[in-house]
Amino acid sequence: MELGEGSAQQIRQVLLFVFLGGSLAGTETWRYSVAEETGIGSFIANVVKDAGVRVEDLPTRGARVIFDDYKPHLRLDPQTGNLLINEQLDREALCDTTEPCILHFQVLFENPLQFFRGELLVKDINDHTPTFLDKQILLKISEGTTPGTSFQMESAQDLDVGKNGIQNYTLSPNPHFHLKLQDNDEGRQYPELILLQSLDREKEPELSLTLSAVDGGSPPRSGTALIRVVVLDLNDNAPEFERPVYEVQIPENSPLDSLVATVSATDLDAGINGELSYSFSHASRDIRKTFEIHPISGEVHLKALLDFELTQSYTINIQAMDGGSLSGKSSILVRVVDVNDNPPEIAMTSLTSPIPENSSPEMVVAVFSVRDKDTGNNGKIECSIQDNLPFLLKPTFKNFYTLVTEGALDRESRAEYNVTITVTDLGTPRLKTQHTITVRVSDVNDNAPTFTHTSYTLYVRENNSPALHIGSVSATDRDSGPNAQVTYSLLPPQDARLPLASLVSVSADHGQLFALRALDHEALQAFEFRVRAADAGSPALSSEALVRVLVLDDNDNAPSVLYPRHNGSAPCTELVPRAAEAGYLVTKVVAVDGDSGQNAWLSYQLLKATEPGLFGVWAHNGEVRTARLLSERDAPRHRLVVLVRDNGEPPRSATATLHVLLVDGFSQPYLQLPEAAPARAQADSLTVSLVVALAAVSSLFLLSVLLFVALRLCARPRAASGPEGHFPGHLVDVSGTGTLSQSYQYEVCLMGDSGASEFKFLKPVIPNLASRGTEREMKGNSTLLNGFGLN
Repeated sequence: MELGEGSAQQIRQVLLFVFLGGSLAGTETWRYSVAEETGIGSFIANVVKDAGVRVEDLPTRGARVIFDDYKPHLRLDPQTGNLLINEQLDREALCDTTEPCILHFQVLFENPLQFFRGELLVKDINDHTPTFLDKQILLKISEGTTPGTSFQMESAQDLDVGKNGIQNYTLSPNPHFHLKLQDNDEGRQYPELILLQSLDREKEPELSLTLSAVDGGSPPRSGTALIRVVVLDLNDNAPEFERPVYEVQIPENSPLDSLVATVSATDLDAGINGELSYSFSHASRDIRKTFEIHPISGEVHLKALLDFELTQSYTINIQAMDGGSLSGKSSILVRVVDVNDNPPEIAMTSLTSPIPENSSPEMVVAVFSVRDKDTGNNGKIECSIQDNLPFLLKPTFKNFYTLVTEGALDRESRAEYNVTITVTDLGTPRLKTQHTITVRVSDVNDNAPTFTHTSYTLYVRENNSPALHIGSVSATDRDSGPNAQVTYSLLPPQDARLPLASLVSVSADHGQLFALRALDHEALQAFEFRVRAADAGSPALSSEALVRVLVLDDNDNAPSVLYPRHNGSAPCTELVPRAAEAGYLVTKVVAVDGDSGQNAWLSYQLLKATEPGLFGVWAHNGEVRTARLLSERDAPRHRLVVLVRDNGEPPRSATATLHVLLVDGFSQPYLQLPEAAPARAQADSLTVSLVVALAAVSSLFLLSVLLFVALRLCARPRAASGPEGHFPGHLVDVSGTGTLSQSYQYEVCLMGDSGASEFKFLKPVIPNLASRGTEREMKGNSTLLNGFGLN
């Protein structure tokens, strides 16, 4: 896989080396080689063949190649499985003088987890020419120097290694010197000039020689330097250092121009032959780049910053040369002391986010590696995360860690975690690096919708318009997305006779409830049903709530008069004795109202009367009583109109018409209806003799009846109320309360077609009324069932 470009200091993705259920696979090491500066895209090897996998599995298994230095030297072609050169390789930049130059890498397969180690040998080519640091070498030799004396020359530098490095030196032909190669302590060759014969300053005060360095490449490369030999007077003492080796330690964080060491040498000669100068001997480019020496004082200072992680020690060869070209040698062993100057590094390999809230424990969330370039305690690392998080850090292989779940997650409690990975070394002072990753928790359908109330009570006034909005139910779901999308529906009613589908409906999306038709309080006062709220998860979860609908009453029914009845074959006449006192109970108007509550509260008032002021009506119970004592001047017949009105808004009313006849006693011969009296006046006058004849018989019969009634009344004490000795009217209330509850009334109504001689005697009325009320209630219930289509 091809890695992205970025800064050389940026942390690259690293290889995942974890144990998951078994030992690591692929412990063998693949070894490949390539010549430096080979073109980009050149073939190195085929991973499919070496790893024993199928090429079509490479993309799905997440195959990638990662080097230990996090640089993308090679790339893996996922289509063919070939390892290809990703960038031009320069052996000298990668390994300097180290030989062999081996780059370590790993090939990772993430799914399932597998890795292979690899080594890439970068072979050197002859791409550098030998170079002398000093193009002109000045050599001062005393004329008294004996033949066979050797003069050490600076070696040439060649960045190539092996056979491509310097293999030989040559000297231009001359009679005084020949060239000899020597090995130094580091195993490198350097040239020496050997004096063949004594010099004669008077004959030849100066010589010019050419020194050549040749490498072993094909074709070979060479570099030259000019040697100027100046013949001096005799100098017979060479400089001597105080110590053959100077050992010093210097921290890697030492600033520039810091003093590293001071060397000192002495020369027994005098004059110019005793004047010393200090310089590096056979110093490499790295030495000359890092250090400098003062030629007079012998002080060695830092010229560049040190880095323990790159170079742990330096060996500096020093020479002291007097004015007669004699020299002494010494060396400085510089040991670089490591300081904790590198903070730990974190390289994230993989991150899984979001993760389901029902993930199993120890699910791998992230994989990362850590490293510290320092050594010792400075390079030891501790890794941690914040407390109180449902995650754990588990070390796996080498410096690799995995972040795994510790327990169950709950998105509804917390949907996102910012996990800060803190890596701290054990150096002094401790350095740490932090890396924060965001782990999001995805939702699963583990919460059923919840209603805001377990039950709802809704009120709707009867005679409502169809499709009226009567209320709403609401449920919420703590989940998210489709798992939180709530749909409402009606459940079948428990009472199969209740036609719920024709009464109400619910909005599936918003839970709004609508009455589908006009409701009638008198037919249906209340009903209840259940509403289900279900989410859109898989599987779907649901909950239920009880809804009770109360139908409020409207004043849509006028009072109904039960007594006096208007549908009888003939109207009844109330009989009132003229001897009745004020407050005498004449009769009672009985009415009912199909409504309820205050709409059924009835009040009574006298609307019309033949003689105002003679009778009164009690407003609360409808009792008609005399308002004063009767007199002979009061008309014998009276017509009363009683208004019955409810307490609704607006109020409704009905009227009842009463006929009252004032009599001296119940045996009066003219007990007839007011409407029949004029028609029979002439007939009565013709039969007056017959009436007189029958009066005696009737009186005896009436007295017998009265005696019988009196005896019966005495046998039932406190059975009747009102003035003693008289029947007060058409209805006699025997409860003493003037109401219909738990009481009995008796009808004494004259027959319209029998003249004054016949009447219904003590016929119980209340049982009839009660039976009629029961019958009306049964008819009302039957009407309700018919309205619902259940009867």
